[in-house]
Amino acid sequence: MTKFVFVTGGVVSSLGKGIASASLAAILESRGLKVTLIKLDPYINVDPGTMSPFQHGEVFVTDDGAETDLDLGHYERFITTRMGKVNNFTTGRIYQSVLEKERRGDYLGKTVQVIPHITNEIQEYIKRGARFGEPGAADVAIVEIGGTVGDIESLPFLEAARQMSLRMGANNTAFVHLTYVPWIAAAGELKTKPTQHTVQKLREIGIQADALLCRADRAIPDDERAKISLFTNVAEWGVISMWDVNTIYKVPRMLHEQGLDGLICDKLRLNTPPANLKRWDELVYETEHPQSEVTIAMVGKYVDLSDSYKSLNEALRHAGMKNHARVKIDYVDSETITPDTVSQLAKYDAVLVPGGFGKRGIEGKICAARFARENKVPYLGICLGMQVATIEFARHVAGLKDANSTEFEPASPNPVIALITEWKDADGTIKTRDEHSDLGGTMRLGAQSSNVAKGTLAHQIYGDVVTERHRHRYEANVNYLDQLRQAGLVISALTQREQLTEIVELPQSVHPWFMGVQFHPEFKSTPWDGHPLFNAFIKAALDHQAAGNKSLKAVA
Repeated sequence: MTKFVFVTGGVVSSLGKGIASASLAAILESRGLKVTLIKLDPYINVDPGTMSPFQHGEVFVTDDGAETDLDLGHYERFITTRMGKVNNFTTGRIYQSVLEKERRGDYLGKTVQVIPHITNEIQEYIKRGARFGEPGAADVAIVEIGGTVGDIESLPFLEAARQMSLRMGANNTAFVHLTYVPWIAAAGELKTKPTQHTVQKLREIGIQADALLCRADRAIPDDERAKISLFTNVAEWGVISMWDVNTIYKVPRMLHEQGLDGLICDKLRLNTPPANLKRWDELVYETEHPQSEVTIAMVGKYVDLSDSYKSLNEALRHAGMKNHARVKIDYVDSETITPDTVSQLAKYDAVLVPGGFGKRGIEGKICAARFARENKVPYLGICLGMQVATIEFARHVAGLKDANSTEFEPASPNPVIALITEWKDADGTIKTRDEHSDLGGTMRLGAQSSNVAKGTLAHQIYGDVVTERHRHRYEANVNYLDQLRQAGLVISALTQREQLTEIVELPQSVHPWFMGVQFHPEFKSTPWDGHPLFNAFIKAALDHQAAGNKSLKAVA
């Protein structure tokens, strides 16, 4: 039977519940257990992915087309289990489901209440995410509850977890609470009061934490841990310090050495072999002992919000490790890039233009793509980055004056990027949309396969077929492909059914490494293998750097 670990957070958000949950999952997996993770988001939005990056950070997309919370990215990077629609749900989805049942008559006209109807539905969704009672169910499901204990939004989730613990029995559930221990510089001391109060809030609603993960900028001294233990009724060995580290891949060993996985296995009565963290140690070693360094310019719209590009950042770092190089990312606001300022990109080893939406900052991205193309700087465009590279090529090489996307210029005389009206979804169903369709539900989502043309850079990287995850509304306009091809743009991958453009590139005789992809490859990168596209991109950056250095030496 699947056992459950509930991970809650207190004092403030962004403490790292996702990384803590993923790290615990990784240690348990190293003990031979089958582990899955589920994220509960206390938003009314039906899909977390419909939220603005300014509020929510990155949207992570799964193979089956779920638009999920960014924490699912951490889950997939830390363990081998793949996430799907069942691994993330919101308050909005729960209420939608319950209201649909009520409208259908499932409750026979009874009063529908938070307890038991909403809390029962939450528990059903949690069990569904763990595939509880099904063949191949997880041994342990780690359930991360979004929000902060004490806030009104997550109360139904916390109540459902309490009820589930009661129903399943003490040795089938465990509670891990992440809390903040601030350092007050003026007083020169760590303050334990916020932790005491957030645990008190948990106990008020009937939840006793089995372990506390105390986030701080430093290790928590033993006397402070003892004090926290007494105030919170958590055994001292359950008060675990989580200090700031320079790479997230150090966290599993940090938690293991303080006995978190042993404590959880004891609580859940799981008899397993000892943890084997060799692969994590090798990862950290690779991170700390690079043989070279490259600097990538990421020309984006959300550069002040590092969480907006979480998977992308990690994918670049993974590729760096595979190339034994440290990858330094400089975030360049695309609104600051103009024909007069674009030369600032000359100092970088490669240029990456990530995804985004809306007209703001588009011309800056087009400038960046043009600079990279004309100056033979390695270029990778992802989603919108592929679209701006196509627009730029259409304008300045193919002679299509005022080429644009209908997303930015609905009346563009040359709409080289436009809205697709029909496509086949990952599950085989035919989807349709038009300009009046709901914005939140009309994207091409999830894993789709494309055929790759032989003799291309894409074929060197992917082989005959590429299968990647998507999240977008606009596509390269099929009516312009022949003109673009005649001008020298290589369309190196097309979807198998609709023949939609998935990869564009320049011939390597023209440019050493220039590629745009409509999909989001960053979602499938792992620290163990990296990702073939990013591995190739960082290799191109290293080659560009070496060529530049050689020319400098020659001049000298």
